[in-house]
Amino acid sequence: MVRQIKIGKIKIGGKNPLVLIAGPCVIESERLCLETAKRIKEITYKLDIPFIFKSSFDKANRLSLESFRGPGLEKGLEILNKVKEKIDVLVLSDIHCVSQLSAAVKILDIIQIPAFLCRQTDLVVEAGRTGKVINIKKGQFLAPWDIFYIIKKVESTGNKNILITERGFSLGYNNLVTDFRSLKILQEFGYPVIYDATHSVQLPGGKGAVSGGQREFVSGLSRAAVAFGCDGLFLEVHPNPGTALCDGPNMIDLKELHRLLKKIKVIAEVLWQR
Repeated sequence: MVRQIKIGKIKIGGKNPLVLIAGPCVIESERLCLETAKRIKEITYKLDIPFIFKSSFDKANRLSLESFRGPGLEKGLEILNKVKEKIDVLVLSDIHCVSQLSAAVKILDIIQIPAFLCRQTDLVVEAGRTGKVINIKKGQFLAPWDIFYIIKKVESTGNKNILITERGFSLGYNNLVTDFRSLKILQEFGYPVIYDATHSVQLPGGKGAVSGGQREFVSGLSRAAVAFGCDGLFLEVHPNPGTALCDGPNMIDLKELHRLLKKIKVIAEVLWQR
């Protein structure tokens, strides 16, 4: 049985409706975040889908030194706080080192452990000690059953406010695939499972110094994950992915979000009625 995780007015897992975690890959500007969050909230409100805004203040896990990383901890959290207050939404962002926690915990409703860092014991344990909801991104190098041990690290702090996010598995070079059996396996550990449909179509290092992506598969994979019974969807969304400063090829266009969510909503409601 998947436990219910409550964050503010939103409940994830249990028998609760599908939740959407969405926003730009990285904080490019205050204006971008506010406008994107506002538009996503309008769309999800009409469809009655609970919404949590996400964006990274620092994309530290980049292949190239020249890659855009974001505004950094202080400025990034300031922008996320404005989104939280002005748009009235919960916010999620990822941390990369223990020293970021004291500032992040004051603003973030959900602390995310990046996929590349999900085995970093000190980071995971200290994040757990904050008592905040912790979203563990399953590393693309891990089998789903490996996540059990990472969950135990968070639980060792007494914190059982945990989400697990599946974001694909490495298959050969510069490629990721999704094994939907993973969603069921992860749910058996008792916590809500989120499916990250946009990172799952990423082609890591596919363009040399930067990653490529195949956003044309996001819709199909999203529908499949919802049909399989995930508790939430994670989508990176941008008003103009072609000009995005990070992960543009795998982000979906904001203009396409309403159409995608309408399809997903139908599938989710059919499952909910069973």
